[in-house]
Amino acid sequence: MAKERILVVDDEEDILELVRFNLAREGYDIFCTTSGEGALEIARKEHPDLLVLDLMLPGIDGLEVAKILKNDVKTKDIPIIMLTAKGEEADIVTGLELGADDYVTKPFSPRILVARVRASLRRRVRDLPEEETSVKIHNLEIHPGRREVLVDGKQVQLTFTEFAFLNFLARRPGWVFTRFQIVDAVRGDDYPVTDRSVDVQVVGLRKKLGPAGKYIETVRGVGYRFQE
Repeated sequence: MAKERILVVDDEEDILELVRFNLAREGYDIFCTTSGEGALEIARKEHPDLLVLDLMLPGIDGLEVAKILKNDVKTKDIPIIMLTAKGEEADIVTGLELGADDYVTKPFSPRILVARVRASLRRRVRDLPEEETSVKIHNLEIHPGRREVLVDGKQVQLTFTEFAFLNFLARRPGWVFTRFQIVDAVRGDDYPVTDRSVDVQVVGLRKKLGPAGKYIETVRGVGYRFQE
């Protein structure tokens, strides 16, 4: 199953490799860089699902990287876990106030870091827009209270799961989600699912939506997004 993409930033090659190895072993796709400038370039180009960021970097330091990313509308929603030897209370407060989602101090346990990464990625999905208000996008209307979907004003009959998938994606146009993220948001952590079952739901949705089905785009090797 495709997993989320994570950018790891640290100027110590051994730490960079340790983090990369442990996250890659969990199935995540990893980008690595040793500088703040590199972090900004990759974050803007690749828009990763999460950033593991060292603070003490050559050139642009980690705090400045976080500040720049959080002030940019295109990158402000990327969760940031700060990983650093600067463990004083003032440093932690500064990092969190800049918008970091979590703060892990060195030396660290790789298992704990992986657990923090998982938690941050779950929060990213669950802290997204309210699901119960109606939404209109393109020629689609979605009314959660009535569990009703209209295409060009005509009602489309969807199953419970098809409706939940469409409602989740259509509220976040342009956002790319893995199959894992979609199911985690729609059904919860304990729902057993495979790549194939998610793909089947999307096939059914596209067929029922007719020409409007084109708005659900497949992102090869990652998952799905709803067309902006």
